[in-house]
Amino acid sequence: MELWQAIVIAIVEGLTEFLPVSSTGHMVLVSAAMGIHEDSWVKLFEIAIQLGAILSVLVLYRKRFLTSNPIPFYRNLMLAFFPAVVFGVLFKSLIDEFLESTFIIGCMLLLGGFVLVNVDKWFLKTSEEPAKNMSSVKAFIIGCFQVLAMVPGVSRSAATIIGGLTQGFGRKQAAEFSFFLAVPTMFGATAKSTWDLWGEHPELFNASNLTLLLVGSIIAFLVAALAIRGFIQYLTKYGFYWFGWYRIAVGSLVIYYSMG
Repeated sequence: MELWQAIVIAIVEGLTEFLPVSSTGHMVLVSAAMGIHEDSWVKLFEIAIQLGAILSVLVLYRKRFLTSNPIPFYRNLMLAFFPAVVFGVLFKSLIDEFLESTFIIGCMLLLGGFVLVNVDKWFLKTSEEPAKNMSSVKAFIIGCFQVLAMVPGVSRSAATIIGGLTQGFGRKQAAEFSFFLAVPTMFGATAKSTWDLWGEHPELFNASNLTLLLVGSIIAFLVAALAIRGFIQYLTKYGFYWFGWYRIAVGSLVIYYSMG
């Protein structure tokens, strides 16, 4: 991977991390389009720069993370995070195999597109209850939805926001909790992947690769920080409909070319 390729992937990550279109799927597809082989280091790069993008949440929502009543907030984050920990440990090798299949990514983009086209109709009645009042049971259920996003192309953002809608929250409240949940999830995923790769291939952690990782993470952080507010405003006003058609179009193209 060259520097310009790392920059392109980081921009794609920052733009798509909080959109319901699958940032992982887009990074894999963009990497393939640039002729980058999905080896162990590239997979770690794609996971770690997601953490870079997610850190923008800590900056933009720092008051929520430094709340005067932290126990309910962090309890719910940990409960929602727990299902991903269990499934991530049990099925990591299978998830890695899925990352190498553009056909699976295309199918998930397509299927998710049909869901998003209709999801606004399914959840017409939602409350404006603040996510900070979320019960432990609701937090855990949203965490179970996050597990679906371990399949590349599903979208962690889409899965958890829809999970929030099923529990009666409005789009904004569901989206913000999705952002918060991404913080421990990506910290855990990055730490686990880094530890595993360090044990198998410590030589990959050289100055050149670490420089690419640092640059990619910074760019993903900056782009994501700019994208978050726009997404919240758009989602609150317009919903998921056009994201669904975008996924259907991209997913159809990916399936077509992967079978060619």
